[in-house]
Amino acid sequence: MNGFDVMSVSPIVPVIAIKDEKDALPLAKALSEGGVNVMEITLRTEAGLKAVEIISKEMPEMNVGTGTVCNEEDLIASKKAGAKFVFSPGISQELIDASIKHDITLIPGVSTSSEVMLAQNNNIYYCKLFPATLSGGVDILKAFSGPYAKMNFCPTGGVNLANLNDFLNLKNVLCVGGTWFVPKDAIANNDFDKITRLCKEAINSIK
Repeated sequence: MNGFDVMSVSPIVPVIAIKDEKDALPLAKALSEGGVNVMEITLRTEAGLKAVEIISKEMPEMNVGTGTVCNEEDLIASKKAGAKFVFSPGISQELIDASIKHDITLIPGVSTSSEVMLAQNNNIYYCKLFPATLSGGVDILKAFSGPYAKMNFCPTGGVNLANLNDFLNLKNVLCVGGTWFVPKDAIANNDFDKITRLCKEAINSIK
């Protein structure tokens, strides 16, 4: 998958920290039933890579990748586990070079003009704006649209049901990332029907 492919699967991308690998497949199915066929599983927990491995093998139709990828080691482990892409909270030349070397799509996190320029100068035109609301939100994305007309973004961090349309209505935003429709308590309580409902609610709210 290239960056466009990843960011075009769904207008909402779940950012997930899985604590128990047994929740991986039920969660993937709940998201798919809700109309979301992409997952960013972060490397913030020990179960993250195993969850990616399970989903990639047992539910190959789900587009699963990793998040919180911060170095080449994380990237290699992600690909080995079956990730189709990786999200990073930031951008570095090390990660850019590693993604080329290991042939896996990197969607780096950016929050400044210089970081966007670094991505663009390395032929990366699909980025995560992170943390979205703290770094300027809609206003900074509007500002980026002038000098960086080729760039496309997935705002993540502070995005929710109340403001997702503000972001999605921008020409340079293909999707938004968030956690509000994959609440930790729902996963912990095996309430996967709630996650399906929240996905449908979010998608149906898009104008």
